[in-house]
Amino acid sequence: MLRNTTEGFGWVSIGLHWLMALTIFGLFGLGLYMVELTYYDAWYRGSLDLHKSVGIVLALAWLVRVLWKFSNPQPRPLGNKAWEHKVATLAHALLYLLMLGLFISGYLISTADGRSIEVFGLFDVPATLTGKGQEETAGQIHEILAWSLIGLVALHAGAAIKHHVFDKDRTLVRMLKAGNHPSDSL
Repeated sequence: MLRNTTEGFGWVSIGLHWLMALTIFGLFGLGLYMVELTYYDAWYRGSLDLHKSVGIVLALAWLVRVLWKFSNPQPRPLGNKAWEHKVATLAHALLYLLMLGLFISGYLISTADGRSIEVFGLFDVPATLTGKGQEETAGQIHEILAWSLIGLVALHAGAAIKHHVFDKDRTLVRMLKAGNHPSDSL
């Protein structure tokens, strides 16, 4: 089943979720590595180019994911705690907003000197906004957003584990296996 239902996620949503999660962790790790490199390190330029290219591809996947999310039914929440559903909705919205902020700030860092971003040699993303001090300001924002996203992802993962271990519902399982699950109401 490719599409979501009110009972569970489809393979497209599941695939996009895990592809983006792994890519975000990879970019975060690469970002931590990159900031320790100096201009004279052998992989200084290569790591920057890879980070930028993967970031642009991730931004495109984010856009596909947002469009997919709004063109599919959303599985109904499990359990009966209204406050948990509100917090989960807020947390998911914040995850999307933090990612969007990272894409914008990364773009502003990369194009501050007026040069476009080359994406794996396939196409270029032109520089449209430049300004004095842009790279430094956008860089600080990018770092804060990256750490905030990783922190929120940790809470998100903790909540999924809590649902699985303590609440014994299928919240986590629904993001691992596509299909309708009549036992979701347990």
